[in-house]
Amino acid sequence: MTQVLSGFAVVWVIILVGVLVGRTGVLGEHGRTVLSRAAFFIGNPALLFVTLSRADVGAVLGPQLWVASLSAFAAAALYLAVTIPLLKGRPASERIMSALSASLVNSANLGIPIAAYVLGDAALAAPALIFQLAIYTPLYVAAMDAATAREARRRTTAGRRRAVRRSPGRAVADQVRHTVTNPLILGSVAGLVFSLTGWSLPGPLMESVELIGGLSIPAMLLAFGMSLVGSRPLERAGGRRADVLLASAVKLVVHPLLAWLLAQFVFGLDARHVFVAVVLASLPTAQNVFVTAVRYDTGLRVSKDTILVTTIVAIPAMIAVALLLA
Repeated sequence: MTQVLSGFAVVWVIILVGVLVGRTGVLGEHGRTVLSRAAFFIGNPALLFVTLSRADVGAVLGPQLWVASLSAFAAAALYLAVTIPLLKGRPASERIMSALSASLVNSANLGIPIAAYVLGDAALAAPALIFQLAIYTPLYVAAMDAATAREARRRTTAGRRRAVRRSPGRAVADQVRHTVTNPLILGSVAGLVFSLTGWSLPGPLMESVELIGGLSIPAMLLAFGMSLVGSRPLERAGGRRADVLLASAVKLVVHPLLAWLLAQFVFGLDARHVFVAVVLASLPTAQNVFVTAVRYDTGLRVSKDTILVTTIVAIPAMIAVALLLA
């Protein structure tokens, strides 16, 4: 327990430094973006390559992947089952975005640091990350394209032209291309290949990759802290408080509970791996959800506010999980 709480303390200190950096503006207007992009495109692939090249492939692609997948799908389905009869007047595309807000975890920007410093191995974040990038993302993109295309056909077009939408087939093809060229997928696949084959990089080259990977976690946590500056979720004018609160509750309470049930009773994992599954399911909503909402111009308020609420509450929630399960 002491080691777990110590890991959370390390994470919180760096996040608070990020808040201070954001408030002082010492890195300028685009500092958070630069840190995030440096971590995403440079640091994270290197870190994933190093950790997965030394990891057990069976563990990465084993029960944790199934727990991450099934718990996410179940959380999204449960959110829809509860809100469709309760919250009227929401178009299907907005409901899909809200369900994503309740089930898609921040497996990279916060998942990797939590896995490294709290769970003891950054590779433990890989199953959730691989599931979301390789399976969940193509599915929800296809669903959003179908929903928005259907809504566009129904929408009155008086005074404006109807938006042109891609066909579902083209959408899936584009998403597959984006997935296979994603830096995190490339780093993960390369690491798994090296682990399976027993290959290794020459000493100086491996040290260089390790050094580059070292920038990943501090950069992500600093950027995360900077993103909290000026955040004001649940403003009354938004009109979607109930949606946000329900999505946040599913994300931070129901999703971890589903992961616990699956890990404990369906897959029969040991105590440590149950703890890993629940902590990863307790991660806040991924920032990619808001990016998707902007892309489709629907569900912006719910996705943005759910990200902010779950981001603020997630660390205390994970500490509570640690106290219960660690």
